Amino acid sequence: MVCARFLVSGRVQGVYFRASTREQALALGVQGQARNLADGRVEVIACGQMQALDQLEHWLQRGPPAARVDVVRREAIQAQSFTGFMVR
Repeated sequence: MVCARFLVSGRVQGVYFRASTREQALALGVQGQARNLADGRVEVIACGQMQALDQLEHWLQRGPPAARVDVVRREAIQAQSFTGFMVR
């Protein structure tokens, strides 16, 4: 299991982004969390198989229909333990 932190910029708040990310992550077997940041970005912490994180990253680059994603930054982070996927 590997973990990554994604920072998603664009029109990503108020467009069902975090809840849609949760649905996508759970479908991929990824655990973690998504939360809005004060600067307008969404932070996603995701842990799972490398292939699943790659698929989640690909989805994050599009997001739900109402979103406009400009940039997705990914960084590897130390393994963390989550149960399910939380929206904060």
